[in-house]
Amino acid sequence: MLLLYFVWKYYKELADKYNKEKAWSYILLGAVVYYAGTFIGGVLIGLIALSADMDIEDTNDRLLGLMALPVGILFSYLLYKYLEKKWKSEYVDPELALDELGADNDAEPPLIR
Repeated sequence: MLLLYFVWKYYKELADKYNKEKAWSYILLGAVVYYAGTFIGGVLIGLIALSADMDIEDTNDRLLGLMALPVGILFSYLLYKYLEKKWKSEYVDPELALDELGADNDAEPPLIR
């Protein structure tokens, strides 16, 4: 639950920073990617155990969940960085845009003959 709080917090701050209206959809996407990452991490652990001929049937389920946790965090972090980079390239600061808009009007109008 604590990790979901941090996913919510950072994705909400990112959406607010770049003026995204549907912040909840991005928060939900971050949580889904986190859980998908932990699932993929669990599958990878299982595949590694099969290929190494290890017996993980007697291993505690919580321990396997903790082993898959970093993969979920990594997936969520990669999505965060992707969205941050994408939105940063698309973002136009409203204050700077207003300053640039007024800068074009400083030139003298052409003479009409």
